[in-house]
Amino acid sequence: MARDTTDETVISGIEELAEYLAEGCKPQDQWRIGTEHEKFPYFTKDNSPVPYEGAHGIRAILEAMQQRLSWVPIIDEGKLIGLVSPQGQGAISLEPGGQFELSGAPLQTIHQTFAEASQHLKDVQAISTPMGIRFLGMGGSPKWTRAETPVMPKSRYAIMTAYMPKVGSQGLDMMYRTSTIQVNLDFGSETDMRHKMQVSMKLQSVATALFASSPFTENKPNGLQSWRSDIWRDTDNRRAGVLPFVFSERFGFADYVDWALDVPMYFIMRDGHYIDCTHITFRQFLNGAMKDHPSAGQPNMGDWANHISTLFPEVRLKRFLEMRGADGGPLEHIAALSAFWVGLLYDKDALNAALDLTKDWSFEQVTHMRNAVPAQGFNTPFGKGKVADIAAQAVEIAVQGLKNRKQTDENGRDESIYLEPLEAIVKSGKPLAETMLSQFNSDWNKSVEPVFDAYAYK
Repeated sequence: MARDTTDETVISGIEELAEYLAEGCKPQDQWRIGTEHEKFPYFTKDNSPVPYEGAHGIRAILEAMQQRLSWVPIIDEGKLIGLVSPQGQGAISLEPGGQFELSGAPLQTIHQTFAEASQHLKDVQAISTPMGIRFLGMGGSPKWTRAETPVMPKSRYAIMTAYMPKVGSQGLDMMYRTSTIQVNLDFGSETDMRHKMQVSMKLQSVATALFASSPFTENKPNGLQSWRSDIWRDTDNRRAGVLPFVFSERFGFADYVDWALDVPMYFIMRDGHYIDCTHITFRQFLNGAMKDHPSAGQPNMGDWANHISTLFPEVRLKRFLEMRGADGGPLEHIAALSAFWVGLLYDKDALNAALDLTKDWSFEQVTHMRNAVPAQGFNTPFGKGKVADIAAQAVEIAVQGLKNRKQTDENGRDESIYLEPLEAIVKSGKPLAETMLSQFNSDWNKSVEPVFDAYAYK
């Protein structure tokens, strides 16, 4: 998230919090696609991480990007930590360990998504290449220890860094050593939101298996397909994972609010400064838990918007839905992730097919799959088959959903072209993590160093 929200409208009742989410409902012709992708910057001379400071540091890249794009700087306690388009066409932000993120504009087609990601990579490479810096596209930092990983000067990350070890064993690895691709999608009504969230919550681990690309930690194989996904299993289980109430036939906005109210907060913002609130839940905040703090004032809608942005379930509900299951990866994976979920969720027939595919899946089954996929990937048993079988069916449904959308490029190709990488993975039975491991054991002579060149954005 590039910039935390400021909205001083005072919250007068819990019902307003559900109404806030419901305001995201849009007619289908206004549904958009927002794609986010992170990447690891590194120095090509020795594959070391890029610090924030210095002539060839991340701040210098941001400053040069500001000049190139004429975007507005985002400042935190005097430090440049991101950029935002003045026309609302996206933002650039920093994750805790220097992962460089583009939060894309709300776009109409996957063709536009691919063009946006391609242009962003061209822009950042034009600046970073003369500095001897490139960017690695995969789900976990393959080489650097946590101590070797730089720390970005963002106030919210200082609060999170102090809090994470209190609630899980892998929160700091999540913050500093993982990278993801996400897509944000719209819904038309509470019922439409329910159907989309149920399908995507159930299939999120299938996406994890398809996009797995983090099989290395600190210079060696870690025994996992997706280290990034495994990390989330013990980061902060009060705010992450598969949500059981989503499986209810009556699930709605109020149910999500009821859960979110009892999740501990991270912070509130007052006059541009962050106040640590990790000792209370949002419900306690509403009930006056911060009333004696001299700067806190009354809970407002900006506090709520920021709070729900710090919840990390497999699918996150805001005024849109965020798909959170995929590892970072190459350019074609950025477009493929958005294509996968748009194909499944934005066409009525495809959504109905996905609902039918997953209708009998229980919370317990989905949770078991979610816990097994980081290590077993496509080989995870599910039902009478394996996750590989479900992935093949899901990709097939998504292909048809994109064909039904009839969104063509200048060459008359519909959006299903962006699913070709996933079709190839399904056909071969080898997600990117397995390809990387094969290379490690053969061409790379059991070294992770070649991964930096092989999977850098070029």
